[in-house]
Amino acid sequence: AWFVCVPFQIMSSQLNLPQMWIEPEEVLLVGALWVSERANPFFILQRRRGHGRGGGLSGLLVGTLDVVLDSSARVAPYRILLQTADSQVYWNIACGSSRKEITEHWDWLESNLLQTISIFDNDEDVITFVKGKISGIIAEEKRLKQGEEQEEDSGKFREAELKMRRLFGMPEEEKLVNYYSCSYWKGRVPRQGWVYLSINHLCFYSFLLGKEVTLVIPWMEVTQLEKNATLVFPESIRVSTRHTEHYFSMFLNINDTFKLMEQLANIAMRQLLDNEAFAADRSLPKPCKTLKNVSTLKRDFDARAKNERYRAMFRLTQDERLDGHTDCTLWTPFAKMHIVGQLFISNNYICFSSREEDLCQLIIPLREVSIVEKADSSSVLPCPVSISTKNKMTFLFANLKDREFLVQRISDFLQRTPDSSWFDTSPPSLIGSSVCQSYLTLFGPGTQSVCMYRTSRTRELVLNGIPECLRGELWLLFSGAQNELATHPGYYGDLVEQAMGMCSLATDEIERDLHRSMPEHRAFQNETGIAALRRVLTAYAHRNPGIGYCQAMNIVTSVLLLYCTEEQAFWLLVALCERMLPDYYNTRVVGALVDQGVFEDLTRSSLPQLYEHMQELGVISTISLSWFLTLFLSVMPFDSAVLLVDCFFYEGIKVIFQVALTVLLDNMDALLSSSDEGEAMTVLGRYLDNVVNKQTVAPPIPHLHAVLTSGDEPPPEIDIFDLIKSSYEKFGSLSSDVIEQMRFKQRLKVIQSLEDTAKRSVVRAMMTESAFSIEELEELYCLFKSKHMTSCYWGSSSSAAERHDPSLPYLEQYRIDPVQFSQLFSALAPWVCGGHTTTLSSRLFRLLDQNQDQLVNFKEFITGLSGMYHGDMTEKLKLLYKLHLPPGNSSLVAQHNINRDDTLVLDSESSFLSDLDTFQQQEVAPEVKDYRYYLRMWAKEKEPKKETIKDLPRMNQEQFIEFCKTLYNMFSEDPSEQELYHAIATVASLLLRIGEVGKKFGNGGKMQETTSQTLPISAEQEEEPDEGTSGEALLCQALADAQLEPAVLQTSDEENKDDTESSYSVVSSGSLLCEDIAHDTVLIGAEQRQGSTLDVDWSITFEQVLASLLTEPVLVEYFERKMDIQAKMATCKAQRVVERQVSSPSEQELMHHST
Repeated sequence: AWFVCVPFQIMSSQLNLPQMWIEPEEVLLVGALWVSERANPFFILQRRRGHGRGGGLSGLLVGTLDVVLDSSARVAPYRILLQTADSQVYWNIACGSSRKEITEHWDWLESNLLQTISIFDNDEDVITFVKGKISGIIAEEKRLKQGEEQEEDSGKFREAELKMRRLFGMPEEEKLVNYYSCSYWKGRVPRQGWVYLSINHLCFYSFLLGKEVTLVIPWMEVTQLEKNATLVFPESIRVSTRHTEHYFSMFLNINDTFKLMEQLANIAMRQLLDNEAFAADRSLPKPCKTLKNVSTLKRDFDARAKNERYRAMFRLTQDERLDGHTDCTLWTPFAKMHIVGQLFISNNYICFSSREEDLCQLIIPLREVSIVEKADSSSVLPCPVSISTKNKMTFLFANLKDREFLVQRISDFLQRTPDSSWFDTSPPSLIGSSVCQSYLTLFGPGTQSVCMYRTSRTRELVLNGIPECLRGELWLLFSGAQNELATHPGYYGDLVEQAMGMCSLATDEIERDLHRSMPEHRAFQNETGIAALRRVLTAYAHRNPGIGYCQAMNIVTSVLLLYCTEEQAFWLLVALCERMLPDYYNTRVVGALVDQGVFEDLTRSSLPQLYEHMQELGVISTISLSWFLTLFLSVMPFDSAVLLVDCFFYEGIKVIFQVALTVLLDNMDALLSSSDEGEAMTVLGRYLDNVVNKQTVAPPIPHLHAVLTSGDEPPPEIDIFDLIKSSYEKFGSLSSDVIEQMRFKQRLKVIQSLEDTAKRSVVRAMMTESAFSIEELEELYCLFKSKHMTSCYWGSSSSAAERHDPSLPYLEQYRIDPVQFSQLFSALAPWVCGGHTTTLSSRLFRLLDQNQDQLVNFKEFITGLSGMYHGDMTEKLKLLYKLHLPPGNSSLVAQHNINRDDTLVLDSESSFLSDLDTFQQQEVAPEVKDYRYYLRMWAKEKEPKKETIKDLPRMNQEQFIEFCKTLYNMFSEDPSEQELYHAIATVASLLLRIGEVGKKFGNGGKMQETTSQTLPISAEQEEEPDEGTSGEALLCQALADAQLEPAVLQTSDEENKDDTESSYSVVSSGSLLCEDIAHDTVLIGAEQRQGSTLDVDWSITFEQVLASLLTEPVLVEYFERKMDIQAKMATCKAQRVVERQVSSPSEQELMHHST
């Protein structure tokens, strides 16, 4: 109710028009809160007081009012008014959030409308024409965007989103979900402002009497989110990160705000788990009426919350989408009464849930529905609808508010539902025992159907044990697996065929655990049972590679196979892993750890004295993981544990919590007297081993633990039925909603704890491979991971799934692409090369990317960065040297030269190698090698070979020129810039001559009569220069191109100087003075430049480069200088974590431009 919508439209880019035209509206107070900046006879451009610089006291007051009252979101800071000379009424026709936008408005009006309206005779015609023109533009924009977007947010939210991006520097990819008025407690003083909840960030802004507060918290950094009420912070929301806590209060609707915060934090945790970015739901139905105060994304989140609750309530699949729900009554034939509740309709099901919890629940698959009709209405039964199924069951719903619409929606869904006549979905015959007859009433008299009434009577039957003849089928019904089985015929068989013969880490682990799966049961003491278990586990690993296989899945699956077919067991496993026990069996068993935390919280609240003692012993975390992962199957006799599985499939995870708490309560005295962890584990182990099922016919098989710890006195037996009954009596008030709320709290804690563990593991692994300190490695890891995660939700050249592989070691999991690497390199690298930084970054990326997948992991990143910061002079020069060789330098000329050299070497050596092979075949007798010889050879090949400076390849002339350019750019901002320029010029000149001398010796000491071979570049070759001047001219020209100011050509006197003079003949201390520069075209890098041709026979070695650089003390001092990365990291951290957009021109620049 506190939101006020102001209509405005965003202009389409196809019109090439400004961004914010609005429907013309009257404005009476022109100057009260606004300052006029530009004007002409028909239009006025105004700025709101308090925006921008200046404004004095009035500006501060207006700015404060705008923030507190949210006027800045409702009223843009700039606007354009239409005026006429004789009228006191003004018309607002355009608005903008920045001076740049409003200037574009103004320029368009002056160039397109001003001359036209100046010829009108009266003011009314001017107003009518301009209003009609603006309205026509908006109408055209609406028409163009009808096919692009299903629904636009209200004007209020679009203005608020623009304001959020402007205030916090967010890119266009960051979407605002909602924002609320609240107070942020900074110390003991609350600051009134607005909290903006976007997909990836929580942002707060306040401006009170000139004091500005800006806060940005990425959701991925939130470790705790709580709603509490204290004397200091009344009814507040506490947002905790690893380092700070933030309190927000005075919300108009704190429950709605907190619920949305929970959803956004959950999405962020999901991104940390599997790197899946948020995807908006494009198929949301349009609201029947305009929702002025609800954005599209907020509707999306509300729909997601309803869908999740609906699916959890009725155990439906993840693709099921709730279409709507309504109040009604259901006639129950077994109770002979109408039950009040709600009717839910989705794309595949009609569901009913009673208002009173556990009174009645019903699921009707649409594939089973045959007839939907309106029954006769009466005072006793108003507005009834009858739904008949193919198994001749009839369900009567009444008291429906909109019966016509409901019947039409069901009919629409039925038309899209495939025929199910090919599949038999009815359960087995219920005729036989008295217990089976009790279940008959839940399916309907005289028939069988998947449409089962779930009532309090159903719970009683389940708690007393499901008959073995019905156990498998009822597990399928209770879990929802029956519906997937019915709608996916042949799916399991196809998976088995696809997975057959495939080898992976999951299949290896499955093979290792197959014979450990219930070895005491005869069904798995032969190959038939083992083969069935193998097929089910392998098929699921193939279906869901994100989970693959986890220990404990084999135990659960083996129990499923005892009561179901392979296909049924497979779908039950799907229901367990993907719905009933979410994230339990992934690589880090996150779901089990979350429920372990929930169990600890429940123990703390229910058994506080025992909790404190158990925490001291460290027992709870040890015992609960195995209890929850295997549903007590691994710690309790099978005949007893299977009854818990019955209850689990009907009640869900709450029954496991109840039983676990009851076990602790029954053993409280013995546990309190335990002195160490081993004694406490023995107490619990003996208790669980002696939980028996007295109704079973077969003798129980004791666990090995029970045999070893039984002692002289046999422990008392505990009846499983008594244990279950006791758990409901003592802890039956525990609800699924409470568990879900506790799970959310623990999920934040567990995932952030796992991330901290991963960071510590990475730091430990890299300590031996880099010279950075622990603190520096932790900061670098956070920066690297932040760059990776940013691309997950703001997009990148490659998908997040491709850049994150959970199966790899921690330090290799996160990877970044060349763009992200370049950003980190520019911010952290010690070698600042100005405009050449991007080139150097690209070369280092190619050098580190050894597998050439266009991605670099953290280990590779630290390897490159450590060499620049902590290497000695030789290591730093070696890295620079390698950056200018392939793969670092991907120059076309370099590649051509390498290919040519390789070809020459291969040609020259081929005959020698063939002669050598012939000689060996003739003279050397074959020697018999044993396996130890091959093992030694294999081990030798696997040993990492340390690279020496002699292993580095030679550098050709083009690569050398690029190397000199890089050094020149590195020195451009150094305090000893002039001395370094002189030194590098001396070294470059020396190396050029060394290369010339080496070329002559490389040719056998004979002077070639012909000119050296050159690389043909242009169609018409000019006369080639002398060998002695060719390299220097190339170097001079390349360095001249690299300098900040144009090179100054030498005078004719300087041109006649001898080449052997000082290096100042090539490069002066102030600027690079080039010798005679010919007009030949030469390719340097991938560009054509003016200069001499390249000498492809010229080359130098790294030893020569190193020896030459050592002759200049200033260069030695530069490369031996210790560099500190702390300042770089502090600067990088001080910047906004989010990637800022390109800043718009300043106010003064635009004002100057407009004049």
